[in-house]
Amino acid sequence: MTHLRRAATLPVSFFRHPAEKVARELLGARMISLVDGEKTVGRIVETEAYLGHDDPASNGYLHRRNQRNAALFGPPGSWYVYLSYGVHWCANLVCEEEGKASAVLLRALEPVEGLEAMRRRRGGVADRDLCPGPGKLCQALGITRGLDGTPLSGGKVIVAPRDDGSRPAIVTTPRIGITKAADWPLRFTIAGSSWISRLSWDPGPVAGVGVEPAKRNGQRK
Repeated sequence: MTHLRRAATLPVSFFRHPAEKVARELLGARMISLVDGEKTVGRIVETEAYLGHDDPASNGYLHRRNQRNAALFGPPGSWYVYLSYGVHWCANLVCEEEGKASAVLLRALEPVEGLEAMRRRRGGVADRDLCPGPGKLCQALGITRGLDGTPLSGGKVIVAPRDDGSRPAIVTTPRIGITKAADWPLRFTIAGSSWISRLSWDPGPVAGVGVEPAKRNGQRK
């Protein structure tokens, strides 16, 4: 756990905000894993926000709570990990206050450190295919259900601030891979990154981190 103690973990206060704000602010941050004693690091280049009660695409829609999604209703700055389509794990960070079921899905990373371990876990795929998707990045970093419900602080997987302190330009698009509320502009990527999950998407306007929150049906959430 030495490396994790030395890393500056994002504080709980960072996550006490709406998911769409946190999703933008997470871009450029570093995801650091010490699962199985192997250090792997990736730069977050793509996120999606899920808004809980009023979001039909959220696992917390209408606050329907069960054993599998209980961690989604937990405190800010904790992990919510679920199995998608019974195939791959998806890692989310809980936002706002406890009980809101608001979270950010981590969709893609730029591999930075520990690439040998990532390649082994991912079956020897090309580096471009190590972490371009929520299931792939979880496999590359060794993330499983065991992380579900645990806090960032002191855990085996943390998120550290951007190492250079700079704020990247951001592209906003509708979320992908879903059928409900698929037109809501809640997917955020680092402009120009070649590591995102879908390179063929029409990016639309590029904006800075401090852009106004996305509007839906004329209302700002």
